[in-house]
Amino acid sequence: MGKRILVQRRGRGGSQFRSPSWKRDGPVRYPPAISGYGYVIELLHEPGLNAPVARIRMSDGTEFFNYAAEGMYVGQRIEVGENASVKPGNVLPLNKLPEGTMVFNVEKLPGDGGKYARSGGSYAVVLTHRLDVGKTSIRLPSGRVIDVDSRARATVGIVAGGGRIEKPMLKAGAKYYRARAKAWKWPTVRGKAMSAYAHPHGGGSHPKGGTPVPRTAPPGQKVGFIASRCTGRGCRRAKAQQKI
Repeated sequence: MGKRILVQRRGRGGSQFRSPSWKRDGPVRYPPAISGYGYVIELLHEPGLNAPVARIRMSDGTEFFNYAAEGMYVGQRIEVGENASVKPGNVLPLNKLPEGTMVFNVEKLPGDGGKYARSGGSYAVVLTHRLDVGKTSIRLPSGRVIDVDSRARATVGIVAGGGRIEKPMLKAGAKYYRARAKAWKWPTVRGKAMSAYAHPHGGGSHPKGGTPVPRTAPPGQKVGFIASRCTGRGCRRAKAQQKI
């Protein structure tokens, strides 16, 4: 009798794969419509995130969470809105930021709370403003350049907590506790290292993995290459030639 593979167990949503939401302080996003000034009440560590979070309380009593900028401190004055000054930690629309400004937690659409450049040590750069079409070009941490609505908000500065992933784990115990805090299923076993009853890639004296499966395959079969046009060394060579 076969076993349920990891993909099926994860999709079932059992307690072992459920996100520990009770550890979270709250969503890190901008309120829909807010302007004025406030102060940093406290700096928090979120177990599920790789950057510190700042709790900001506005003058009207509204509180929200935002990623902490490098150099931010408790008691710092934070300005939000079109009239805010261009200082680290302040939140402004992109059309109010000069070209070359480093920003983070950039909104994709005005009011969505922030989508881009949210990991520790990352930032995006404001490149050009196209006021005729209401778009602003920004360069993401990956180097990709995209156009977003000029009314979208962003925080000036760089996300704090950079360099966390540069420290090696050194031992499996450290990785175990990190995975436990973030609700990762770790360690994971390769399918080709399993027996035939436990995984579609398992079994055989010379394990080679599996063949591509269709996109409509059932969960017990949908592993490996899914609806791929080609695989292997020849596929990579063909794709490289197409780019040239």
